[in-house]
Amino acid sequence: MVHLFYTGAIAILVAIGVATYFWPPALWALAVLGPLLAVGLYDALQPKHAILRNFPLLGRFRYFFELIRPEIRQYFVESDTDGRPFDREHRSVAYQRAKRVMETVPFGTKRDVYAPGYEWINHSIAAKHAPTEAPRVRIGGPQCSRPYDASLLNISAMSFGSLSKAAVRALNRGAKAGGFFHNTGEGGIAPYHLEAGGDLCWQVGTGYFGCRNRDGTFSRSAFQETASPESVKLIELKLSQGAKPGHGGILPAAKITPEIAKIRLVDLGHDVLSPPSHSAFSSPQTMLEFLAELRDASGGKPVGFKLCVGNPAEFLAICAAMRRTGILPDFISVDGGEGGTGAAPMEFTNRVGAPLTEGLTFVHNALVGFDLNDSIRVIASGKVLTGFNIASCLAAGADLCNAARSFMFALGCIQALKCNSNECPVGVATQEPHLVRGLVVTDKAERVANFHRETVEAFLELLGATGLQDPSDLGPHHINRRISRTEVRTYAEIYEYVARGELLAAPYPPSFAPWMELAQQESFVPRA
Repeated sequence: MVHLFYTGAIAILVAIGVATYFWPPALWALAVLGPLLAVGLYDALQPKHAILRNFPLLGRFRYFFELIRPEIRQYFVESDTDGRPFDREHRSVAYQRAKRVMETVPFGTKRDVYAPGYEWINHSIAAKHAPTEAPRVRIGGPQCSRPYDASLLNISAMSFGSLSKAAVRALNRGAKAGGFFHNTGEGGIAPYHLEAGGDLCWQVGTGYFGCRNRDGTFSRSAFQETASPESVKLIELKLSQGAKPGHGGILPAAKITPEIAKIRLVDLGHDVLSPPSHSAFSSPQTMLEFLAELRDASGGKPVGFKLCVGNPAEFLAICAAMRRTGILPDFISVDGGEGGTGAAPMEFTNRVGAPLTEGLTFVHNALVGFDLNDSIRVIASGKVLTGFNIASCLAAGADLCNAARSFMFALGCIQALKCNSNECPVGVATQEPHLVRGLVVTDKAERVANFHRETVEAFLELLGATGLQDPSDLGPHHINRRISRTEVRTYAEIYEYVARGELLAAPYPPSFAPWMELAQQESFVPRA
């Protein structure tokens, strides 16, 4: 679009110049078109707005509609029944925080506080000032020799290939400036992950990109080499992801460049479909042994695994294997079934996998029940966009949070829903050079760091409002959910919470007993 504008502008100016030589009144055309061309050139060269850089003049229509949004909000939001009003509301919050503009809102809440599902946190009469510094969370149990102190909020898994190189560079530069980690996604570590030196969590998926042999199997030597940079702080083994649990990752052929093919060790011209499960292990015990191998090969860095909770018996079998083998992960990332992605089958996106709060509660209960929670940190990942989302995740059992979509909003994502077509108009989820140029790394990196800082500060203000000073003091009794227009319950009343060590021997709590009977350490497949 930009190239077309440049070419068209030059052609028009030349045509007007020739016309004025033969017909002087043509100068009027220059008087009319000249300012428009000047505005278009300004749009194409300014660094703040990707839409204007990629679509000079035409992109201004979007900002016109944004200007009148309060008047058209009811039509566009209340008539939308596909779940996107949630994203639109929180996208606005992300933009405001990324740009550091005023966050206060007029006329109170925009939510129906009597609608089932509405959640809130109760304040205290003895409210406190927010802590001046956000606490760090140490990741690294007794078997880890190089623990890492993480921020309460970090960037969740998004691969180079799915994202543009400009987006990856901006995210990592923002992570470096803000002191939080950046999850690489399963696509491997690209040079753009390493440029700024921001802390990385390298995700190893079923395709073993960055640590694979040509036949797609795991390569220890390649893993050692890729894990060696100092900026690689954590290793995450991806078992499943919330957007499409039970389905391998998808990178459409249209987005695969020679550079991406080289990094992933795949062929051009074909969709890259990661296997639905791992080939390096086949049981809870061999999975833990593989994690121990990754920890050893990385020089003692923290290792963990990510999953969207599916069959409860399988996770309980993993916990039982931890007790039997003594091999412990340093962290577990819990993804919610409501997670987002640029490419997923509709049924997997909407109907497979436990939602985040249910998944978090189950994992927390399992670790407490097996007396494992002191050594293993739990990371929540799934539509974490606000300070309240952080509070509700920590109350449900998480120690810290990862977010993807909110950081995409900070980069300038407008949810054009072109992620899988390679036509993202703001340069975030595309490999087309003429679209990628719209995303200015220095500007968007600052916005990424701003969003992180403002959101963590908002969470700390909520924490102070409850009368607490430490995030670990948040519990399930702090979060309320409306069940009906006349019934309210806290998480502590909605979800069952087991006592420490209660799953080590029968009799088990009633809700866990059927799954404990099905769990077996020799296989992920539950007993018949």
